[in-house]
Amino acid sequence: MKTSLSLRGRLTLVILTPLMVIALAFGAWAYFDAQANAAERFDRSLLSTALAISRDTAVTGGDLPSEETRDLLRDTSGGTVFYHVYAPDGVFVTGYATPPVPPGSVPLDATQTYYDATYQGAPVRALRFVQNTSIDGLAGPFTFSVWQRTSVRDGYVRTRTGPVFLIIASMIGALAVIVWFGVGLGLAPLIDLEDAIARRSVLDLSPIKRRIPEEVSGIVGRFNDLVGELSKTLDAKNAFISDAAHQLRNPIAGVQSLAESVVKAKTLDDANARSQDLLIAAREAGQLANSLLTLDRAQSTSPSNVKQTFNPLEKLQTISEKFKAEAERANVQFQSKLTSEEIKLTGDPVMFEQAVLNLLNNALMHGGSDMTQIQLSANLTDQILNVTIADDGKGIAEKDVERALGRFSQIGPSAGSGLGLPIAAEIVTSFGGQIDMVKAQNTFSVSLKFTTDY
Repeated sequence: MKTSLSLRGRLTLVILTPLMVIALAFGAWAYFDAQANAAERFDRSLLSTALAISRDTAVTGGDLPSEETRDLLRDTSGGTVFYHVYAPDGVFVTGYATPPVPPGSVPLDATQTYYDATYQGAPVRALRFVQNTSIDGLAGPFTFSVWQRTSVRDGYVRTRTGPVFLIIASMIGALAVIVWFGVGLGLAPLIDLEDAIARRSVLDLSPIKRRIPEEVSGIVGRFNDLVGELSKTLDAKNAFISDAAHQLRNPIAGVQSLAESVVKAKTLDDANARSQDLLIAAREAGQLANSLLTLDRAQSTSPSNVKQTFNPLEKLQTISEKFKAEAERANVQFQSKLTSEEIKLTGDPVMFEQAVLNLLNNALMHGGSDMTQIQLSANLTDQILNVTIADDGKGIAEKDVERALGRFSQIGPSAGSGLGLPIAAEIVTSFGGQIDMVKAQNTFSVSLKFTTDY
């Protein structure tokens, strides 16, 4: 038996997967939002530092900046800021000797430009600020460059997003544990249901009556229906075996007794006479055994497991030809009236033939000494094939119909096994039809109604 992921694991995945997707989306949003905020904050810090350096340079003529500006340079947004100032004629004024070179896409005449560059092998964020001012008698556009390593900004982003990621991971982990154990508790009724099913056996096919979740009520209902059908099938099989054993006991005992009498016969004539009786008894026992096998086959046959489509009229024509000779030997007139319409049945054609033959033989055997004719007819009405055997014999009274359909039942003293009608009823049921028996005036008829394909 192939197995897949457990229901518990599957439910956990179904619940956690969308939550993890949402958590990842939220984490990504938090990260990019922190980056945007960090970029804006650090760019403002660079601009504040550049303005402070511009002010101090104009006041001091390029000497050391004020204490307040030095504090900005040492720890602007948590890291050191470097700066560089040069005059309109390109002469170095103050700061670090070599500023980071802006990319070629930055216009040279821009008054305020932010850009990313590399300084001493490390990535930096830089601001080039151009302002017209006068320092020591030199007037014109002075260029102020300030920059800071981007590692400071990245550290700030990590500081902002780290707690968010930790909270998300903790919540997902806690939720996973809760879901895992919660699903386990939720599936507890299924474990109880499994235990209830495991307790069922051939000796206990009772339906499950305990309280169950609504979601599995359909499954349990189907299981109970299946168990009920199985119980009925086993009861029917047990009853059949019991009846068969009971019915076969007397014929077998008779055969055994006659065989012993043949062995003990004192003369050849006695042995021959008893041998004839033994042969008749053996044939009757064989016919009974065949009838029992036919009944068992009829009970276990349905159109769902015998998917053979055939023309029933061809079978009925063959049956008529065979039975006509038997009827003539019994001095009974036989007629057949079969429709000419095209008809198809799906099922077991052998069993179909057996059902019709059983009814014909029943009519011939139990019709009585006053019976003179038997008629086999077939017609199609509303997609129902009606196969009717009618005779002018004694028939069966309405009050005895149910008894006649019982296995091994005899309405009166008669030869035969009492299985003819039950077999026919089981066969027609396997075709999805039914059997009807009607006694009207001097005619008794038995009709088999089969559901046709078209």
